[in-house]
Amino acid sequence: MNISVDLTLSPLQDDYEIHVIDFIKVLRDSEFTVLENPLSTQIYGDYNTLMPFLTETIKSSFENQDICVLTIKIVKTDRSNYEPSF
Repeated sequence: MNISVDLTLSPLQDDYEIHVIDFIKVLRDSEFTVLENPLSTQIYGDYNTLMPFLTETIKSSFENQDICVLTIKIVKTDRSNYEPSF
């Protein structure tokens, strides 16, 4: 089953930018399709492969920060080819 995951990492500290950049670089270096916009990052792939990857990636990111909020939205379909129709 393919999924689409929308992630917004919000470190609550002064040096937040480096943590966001490091998180996105790990996502980019993965085997998954990754799309970015100014507000969030989307990653697409097979549920059974993507979720364990995200679990480890999120844990690693959290371990390098004092306080952080991560907002996750998961859609049960691959929306990587979405094109607006308006």
